[in-house]
Amino acid sequence: MSQLVNPENVTHYKDVPISGLSADSRLVTPGDIFAALPSVTPQGVDGRTFIQKAIENGAACILTLPGLGDIGVPVIENAAPRREYTRLAAKLFPGQPENMVVVTGTNGKSSTVEFLRQIWDFAGKKAACFGTLGIRTQDGLEPLTHTTPDAVTLHKTLSQLSARGIHFCGMEGSSHGLKQFRLDEVKPSAVAFTNLTQDHFDYHPDIEDYFQSKARLFHEIAPKNCSAIINVDSEFGEKMAILAEKSGLKVIRVGWAGEDIRIAEIMPKSASQRVDLVWDGKRVQIDIPLAGEFQILNVVTALGLAVQTGVEKAVALKAVQKLTGVSGRMERAGMSVTNAPIFVDFAHTPDGLEKLLRGVRPHTQGRIILVFGCGGDRDPEKRPIMGKIAAKLADTVIVTDDNPRFENPDIIRLSVLQGCPDADNIGDRKDAISFGISLLAKGDCLVIAGKGHESGQIIGDKVIPFNDAQIVREILA
Repeated sequence: MSQLVNPENVTHYKDVPISGLSADSRLVTPGDIFAALPSVTPQGVDGRTFIQKAIENGAACILTLPGLGDIGVPVIENAAPRREYTRLAAKLFPGQPENMVVVTGTNGKSSTVEFLRQIWDFAGKKAACFGTLGIRTQDGLEPLTHTTPDAVTLHKTLSQLSARGIHFCGMEGSSHGLKQFRLDEVKPSAVAFTNLTQDHFDYHPDIEDYFQSKARLFHEIAPKNCSAIINVDSEFGEKMAILAEKSGLKVIRVGWAGEDIRIAEIMPKSASQRVDLVWDGKRVQIDIPLAGEFQILNVVTALGLAVQTGVEKAVALKAVQKLTGVSGRMERAGMSVTNAPIFVDFAHTPDGLEKLLRGVRPHTQGRIILVFGCGGDRDPEKRPIMGKIAAKLADTVIVTDDNPRFENPDIIRLSVLQGCPDADNIGDRKDAISFGISLLAKGDCLVIAGKGHESGQIIGDKVIPFNDAQIVREILA
């Protein structure tokens, strides 16, 4: 224990052997430190109620807030136990790839880190990325449970990647992970901000708290002189750029309003886009084999990150012209009998849905038919807003269920329908998709939004196997 923590910070100190660390009393094994963490939400579970259970399972030490008293084992008392939990995780599982990149923002994180990994791969770098979709390397995809995993899983993963010879790693930084100090021991050489729009208001009390949670990456975690690639197309982007500059970071502004990498023009083709960029004052033209303007925003962020981590500009520009799309991100799941494309996308926020539909429009000659819903037990305010966006930007809207969890799905759909009263209301998601496909005529396009890569529909405490792209293929078969 003396190698992990200062004895002065431990009550009833004994230099006992430590074999592991867990915040779940059920997973504690003899010799572990049990992190009895307070709940992050009023309705959440307080880890302190499981201290006795952890001791019964063999916990050698407890990490918790001050004031626990004598419980028969050493106690690490800390006013910020989550931060200390992360520090201990990094100590127990040392090592991380030398070139770490963290990307935060409401939308675009998964695509940006995957595009960055593909650029690194093209440039001959041994690279990985992880987040919502799992851990991806040249060897394939491994699952993860959260966008930003808990500190122990995170540092185990980074340590293992480093041991496998991975030198470049991009990861998503969620607002939850940043606010809960899970990323505090990551040592980034570059960071990025994509955008900030309404999401997670079931967790964050307001937009300012949401912004400040993400801002921790730029003024508390990233070291001075670290490169920060920031999309400045919104007031939040410029606000983050100014904050990053004040923190001593090297800021690269990108986007339509970017001073360093500026999007000058996008010319949509049937399934790709020709893009004119102005990079450091020089105009370059590239062909990106992906549809949707939002993909170009992700591409320019990935380009900035790649060059700031040592990839030559010319190599990076070649690499992005060979990009492959990310699972569940404007993924073409099939073509109807009328030769109309069917796309599956993870868009589940007002901004994400708007960007998706605006991105599809230039590639669609006929109607955009949209199937979507909103998740239960999550930010109810966005439901009618998303309904309104759907009604404005799609020609035909079908409202369906999307992970209702413990809420009544009928009530969720009615809330969405406040914004799109003329939409069809079909609760069963498979039936809704089937109906959408049946409407397709030549020149139309079907967009199925909300779940993307997800492999299950969450109803109550059960996860029913369900994947939008797979359902499309079954219906078309």
